Amino acid sequence: MAEPVLVVLGRGVVPADTPVLRADDLGVLRGDGIFETMHVRDGADGRPHPWLLDEHLARMVRSAARMDLALPEAAVLRELAELACAQWPAGTEGAVRLVCTRGTESQAAVGGPVTCFATVNPVGPASLAARRDGVAVAALTLGFPAAARTPAPWLLGGVKSLSYAVNMASLRWAAANGVDDVLWVSEDGFALEAPTATLVWLEGDTLYTVPAAQTGILPGTTAAYLLAAAGELGLSAAERMVTPTELRGGDGVWLLSSIRGITEIRSIDGAVLPPSALTGKLRAHLGFLV
Repeated sequence: MAEPVLVVLGRGVVPADTPVLRADDLGVLRGDGIFETMHVRDGADGRPHPWLLDEHLARMVRSAARMDLALPEAAVLRELAELACAQWPAGTEGAVRLVCTRGTESQAAVGGPVTCFATVNPVGPASLAARRDGVAVAALTLGFPAAARTPAPWLLGGVKSLSYAVNMASLRWAAANGVDDVLWVSEDGFALEAPTATLVWLEGDTLYTVPAAQTGILPGTTAAYLLAAAGELGLSAAERMVTPTELRGGDGVWLLSSIRGITEIRSIDGAVLPPSALTGKLRAHLGFLV
């Protein structure tokens, strides 16, 4: 098992058990910060790199702008992520997480520095099992209409913030109720996303995902990569709204995320979905192992 890696902005590589956050860091006190998680895989040079780093950094910049957070320059973040991955053993997939908080409560009040660091850890067995076996999901309401977040920027739709309490509570509910994951549904009945993944489904020869601009869901980088490559797979790509009932009649339904990759949904609220013959092809195109 590869050992965890920790790299801190301004300090470089430090032992993985080094204290980084102060007790009054706003990332801890209020979840006031942002992050990105990327798959670590060997590049053309045979060394580990963060996959889709440009896309993740672009999303991180957008998140920071929405939160009025003084994010370091993209070049600095790139160097931080690459340095972390350079400590990782080749031939071993991993997960690199790039984190930036608003910093300590006292320093943030006077425009002080942010807290920024990167970690690399092995991909957990639960993620690997979901990638291999698929997941059973339950549809859970988010309690507001699909379009509620678009005109309300304070709801931080589309922002990958550290405030993941609802996400984690949803997954704990899933585990306590005998399912593997959750599909969030709007008050008006539309499927949106999972707590840590983007919804993608197949109808005929078209891959669909939920429109982020219309709903305020987090725009998934892995899903965007797949849909952009749909033509190479003999498919087309589009966005539209969908209900859980409609998903049950599709030709394949998946959750896409940076670390699990592509995970087939095998059932929704107990209704079994037949396996898709396309899953293996999509997984291979994305470069994930089983």
